[in-house]
Amino acid sequence: MRYAFSIWSPFRILRCVALWGALLLLTAGPASAITMANDPHGYDTLPWGVPLTGIPDLSVSRENTHTTDYEFRDRPPVYADIPVESVHLSTVDAQFARVTIRYRGAQAHKAVLHYLEQTYGAIERLPGQMMRGLNQQYTWRGTETEITLTYEANRDRGFVFIESRNLAPRFQDRMSDTAE
Repeated sequence: MRYAFSIWSPFRILRCVALWGALLLLTAGPASAITMANDPHGYDTLPWGVPLTGIPDLSVSRENTHTTDYEFRDRPPVYADIPVESVHLSTVDAQFARVTIRYRGAQAHKAVLHYLEQTYGAIERLPGQMMRGLNQQYTWRGTETEITLTYEANRDRGFVFIESRNLAPRFQDRMSDTAE
């Protein structure tokens, strides 16, 4: 009597899952949160929660029912004197809650990471910890502000999210309210 064995036996599936898990661990950077040294309580001179309507330096780039994104008018996008692709300020229910910064290139990433470490606290570098990988993520958490830097080395792009810890969860709430 002949038995037909599936190519995807339970042992092979388990081995494949273990291999993917190991690859993910090897490509990921550290993701632990660092206690923020100096909470900015907002971005630039704008405190969390203020309305951004009527600020002459800003123009609306996208508007939805509960959220509005702004960008700076008549000036190139920069973060900490570092040229970046874009800087978007976002409100939820007309309250300033998030800044999204996009950048490209390893040099810009190095400069942004250096600025964040100098301003908000150094990353704890433990023996054996991988500081370079396909994906790196670092988080600084203060009393009112959370800053997350994500860098995708394979795409050579990075993102910095500067958010109000109290207001930013509303973005997800508003998306859930309007989802069908």
